[in-house]
Amino acid sequence: MIQTIPRRDFLLGSAALAGAAAANAFTCVEIASAAPITVPTVDKLSIRVLVDSSFDLFFRPKQINGVSIAPATRVGGDYRKSLHNEWGLSLWLESEGGGNQRTLMLDYGYTPEVLLNNMALIGVDPAKLNALIVSHGHYDHFGGLNGFLDKFRDKLPADLKLYAGGEDNFCHRVSPMPTQGQFADFGTLDRRQLAAQKVTTVLCETPTVIADHAFTTGKITRRSSERVLPNTLVEFGIKDGLGCNAGHYLPAEMEGKIVPDEHIHEHATCFNVRDLGLVVISSCGHVGIVNSVKQAQEVSGIQKVHAVVGGFHLGPAPKDYLTQVVSEIKALNPDVVVPMHCSGLDFAQEANAQMEGKVVVTTTGSRLTFGL
Repeated sequence: MIQTIPRRDFLLGSAALAGAAAANAFTCVEIASAAPITVPTVDKLSIRVLVDSSFDLFFRPKQINGVSIAPATRVGGDYRKSLHNEWGLSLWLESEGGGNQRTLMLDYGYTPEVLLNNMALIGVDPAKLNALIVSHGHYDHFGGLNGFLDKFRDKLPADLKLYAGGEDNFCHRVSPMPTQGQFADFGTLDRRQLAAQKVTTVLCETPTVIADHAFTTGKITRRSSERVLPNTLVEFGIKDGLGCNAGHYLPAEMEGKIVPDEHIHEHATCFNVRDLGLVVISSCGHVGIVNSVKQAQEVSGIQKVHAVVGGFHLGPAPKDYLTQVVSEIKALNPDVVVPMHCSGLDFAQEANAQMEGKVVVTTTGSRLTFGL
């Protein structure tokens, strides 16, 4: 059972949010019953890579363990235009099941210019979108969102929802500077802008079914040997309506603090593909890719893992830690592993060594197909 609660009630009456109008502009979703949830089953899933860090002109179609990988195709014949690459990730998810089709968009890259350019060249249709998802609060995953909404809001559903992992997704992120106590801004996902675009924010701190086809993991339990590798710092608090209200999930003394980022509400997006098992999509995996998969197994009650896809944040991993994590992924026995974005070349090499024949490489514009 899903219950929708006014956001001001969910935040336990906190007055930190600036103004009653802002507090009423978005809602969150609570899941009344504990995991596991009843998850939908789809017959087919397609993942199109809208934005990633590289493009390979010589990429060729292939099949690995029942997964098809196709190179980028483009619409139009203007040779002067090219797919662009940048640090960040954006995925276009199309599923079929129960005689219905659903289209979701997961993350939005670093800049709207790259995202909109690639969408136009690849030829995806925003009018088909049923919902939006953001994985966590890093700018390279939401930087293109407002530009996307500026261009396409009139083509999207009137009751459009953005599914976020939780309040932590809206915290202000910074990076440390060489001078102690000084920080470089890394942006904030701004709900005021979302409200102005008439987008409802849904906080998925518990597992949530999206558009009858996908489900999220909810808050991910840290249960493996994995740890959060160095990344940004996070500031807890709200200033002029911008930021996060941590009052309902952290002690009051954390308000206003800048601390190492643990991505408390990062979540993974998942599908159960008929006769194949789970496809777990972790856009960055700061909380651990093994933790993310185990959370998906727990909340769904499905143990078979067909594919582990996305960014795994193992680029900065030391050798011994990387070897251990790959061995834990291997123990999950996925049919394929699809590293993207921040996974790192060292990860791909180690995964190939430990799981030969299971590692799938993609580039910007390529398409992965799971199922019939």
